[in-house]
Formats: sequence, structure tokens, C-alpha cells
Amino acid sequence: MSRVIADNCPKATSEHQIKEYFGRKVAIDASMSIYQFLIAVRTGEGTLTNEQGDTTSHLMGLFYRTLRLIEEGLKPVYVFDGKPPEAKAAELERRGDRRQEAARGQAEAADAGDHDLAGKMAKRTVKVTSKHVEECKELLKLMGIPYVQAVGEAEAQCADMAKRGLVYAVGSEDMDTLTFGAPILLRHLTFSEARKMPIVEIKLEQVLEGLQLTMDEFIDLCVLLGCDYCGTVKGVGPAKAVNLIKNFRSIERLIQEKAIEPDGDYPFKTAQALFKAPLVLPPDDPQLGDIRWTGPGDVEALVDFMCKQHGFNEKRIRMAVDRLRKLSMQSVQKRVDDFFRIVPGSAAGAGTGSGASAKASKDKLKKEKENKNPKKVKRN
Repeated sequence: MSRVIADNCPKATSEHQIKEYFGRKVAIDASMSIYQFLIAVRTGEGTLTNEQGDTTSHLMGLFYRTLRLIEEGLKPVYVFDGKPPEAKAAELERRGDRRQEAARGQAEAADAGDHDLAGKMAKRTVKVTSKHVEECKELLKLMGIPYVQAVGEAEAQCADMAKRGLVYAVGSEDMDTLTFGAPILLRHLTFSEARKMPIVEIKLEQVLEGLQLTMDEFIDLCVLLGCDYCGTVKGVGPAKAVNLIKNFRSIERLIQEKAIEPDGDYPFKTAQALFKAPLVLPPDDPQLGDIRWTGPGDVEALVDFMCKQHGFNEKRIRMAVDRLRKLSMQSVQKRVDDFFRIVPGSAAGAGTGSGASAKASKDKLKKEKENKNPKKVKRN
């Protein structure tokens, strides 16, 4: 999908420095971030571990990258995956098979003394476990950073929060976040600062305009390109998929007109339904009504968790925790668009903080001011 957007809607994508998101609330796909940390924070041919041999890459990555976001003035809220839909079972099985194959490749490369290849294969064996998730939740709780436990896919929950104006955008590397309807997707948000990569912002509205598709047609395009719920169609690449959807407007018609002939089971209707009406938390769920950034309430408990329980350097952790504590005590300056009410479902509700609802709010304020200070009306 990233290639399709680059080729057809270049105006939908822009690059920014992280400091430009000062004061923004951003929902972050936690599982995707943890996976990135497990891949990126490594030593030798494996993940970073403590003296007991326990993996700590995910904790180091989450702790320092979150601190960086807070220092830049962002307000991250992490969203954890719930139960995957049954339609994703085949994809999860394929991933498991690929990890086993990579493990065999890693062992063979290590025996042959090819450490570079062994390292590459090791990355392909990485899996986010329930232990990783629970440890990250505990860390976020001690840091005073909010998180949400989704009932279904984290990307879907993130997108729903953005659509309803609870956050400005979604931070994820998964392009399916747009398919779930996230108005704004931020990529590279949790990448290492050392990589010097700008934040890539993609706006869904401009993607649809560039492709000249409705949201339903865009979902069909994404399904045709291949997703977690439905495989690809042989012989249909990105360029061809765009042309097919533009000409036939739906997968149903593509099949009826025999423009495509999928091999075997092709559950595209299931995929369509999962993207259009995913399982997400209800609007009145307590988790969504109590999203707060409090900072560490118990400094010693946080230091104990990172240092005594997981073997991190106490001096460095205490310095970092002190920075986090001071930041949490500072009042964050509001952005101009924070003063205007966001109406869910509107352009502003989609996370732009501008548009029709912001203009209406300004007009209302202007009218109230005029009522308090009525001017004399000149009569002819």
C-alpha cells in the first residue's frame, strides 16, 4: 500500500520532525512497537538480556523511546492487541512456520560460522510473547503513561480512537491502520533517534482524493492487494489492483465479470466486514474515559522494576526517571486547535483539529462576543 500511495497520491504523504507534534495525543500500536524494540535492541546474534538471561530489549526500547516522546511534548497512549479474529488464524500459522524456518536457518548459519546471516535469521524468529506484553504494561503503569487493552486488533482500536477525536493520529508501521479508517497515520514514530528518520505522516482523506476512491472502494483495494484476513490474487500487483478497482469499483464485480479468478478460498467478504466494522471498545468504556499522563507516582517502585528486577544500570535509570518526573510536573502549553471542540465524525473529529467544526467554534465565540458588546446599528 505504501507504494500505491507514493505512486498515486504523493500529496497525501509528508515528512516532519518529531518536535512538530508538540502537544499532540497519539495512539501507538504497542505490539508493533515492542516487536520493533526486540528487533532493534540487540547484542551479538540475539536480543538484549540481563544476567539471568531474560530478554530486556522491549523494556529498554519502550522506556527510552517513550521518554523521548514525552520530552518532545507528545502524549502517547499505547494500545495492546486483544484476541485476533478467526480470519487471521491462517496468517498467524504462516508466521509461525516462517519463524521455525528462520530458526533452522539461524542454526545452520551459526554452525557454518556465518554470524551476519545468523543475525539476520535471528531477527526473523522474534515473537512478541504474553510475558513481553505484561512487562511492558507494568512499566507503562509505573511511568504514568496510559495504555488501552483492545478487545480485538490494536490497529482497529487506534483508528477508532482517532476517528472519534480522542487522539490526533495513530503511530504504527502497519498500513492496515488506514484501511481501518485512521484519518492520520504516523510512521517511524518509535524508531531509534540514531536512525535520523523523519516522521512520515499519511492523511487518509488525501489518499482517497488521490486515488479517486470512496472508503469502501479503498478497503476493496487493500483487500485485493493482500491483507491478514485474505490472501493475494495471482497476477495482481499494485498497479494492476488500482486499475481494476477504478474500472470495476468492487471486488464483487471483478469476480462477476471474471476480471480476476482467485485460486481456492478467497474470503474477501469476511475481510471487508472486519475492516468496515472491527471489534473495538464501546465509546463509554472506562479505559477511554480515563486516559491520563500522570508521570511516575512511585519513583522507587519504577527504579526497582527496571534495576533490581530487570538488571538495568541504576544510575542511568534514576537520571532518566528524574527527567520524566520533572516533565510530568510541567504544564504543557496547549496548541491553538485544542481550544476548539472536536466533533466526532467531522473533518476535525478525524484528528485534524481544524476544518468545519473548528470554524464553527470560532464563529460561535465571535457571535457571543458581539452579543456582549453590541455595536450601534446605523439606520438609513
